[in-house]
Amino acid sequence: MPELTEDQRIALEAAAFRRLVQHLRDRHDVENIDLMNLAGFCRNCLSNWYREAGEQAGLAISKDASREMVYGMPYEDWKKLYQGEASDAQKAAFALNNPHK
Repeated sequence: MPELTEDQRIALEAAAFRRLVQHLRDRHDVENIDLMNLAGFCRNCLSNWYREAGEQAGLAISKDASREMVYGMPYEDWKKLYQGEASDAQKAAFALNNPHK
């Protein structure tokens, strides 16, 4: 790994973050509950981390604005278009794996 300057590291991390966000926008077939069950985080977690980073930088970013940044549209619109009802199996896995117990 080459030695990176702080600016290079930040630029690469930002590019990777943007790619992750775009990937999640493109893969609306992947439910948040599946992400939570497999990885322990979902789109909402990512939007919360974004909002919290803004707060640490002295920026007031609303929950709705941070979710729209991740989802690419208002969260309520995304839910209507793409979110299905969680199956009993998904709910049971979530109850076992929920990192927010």
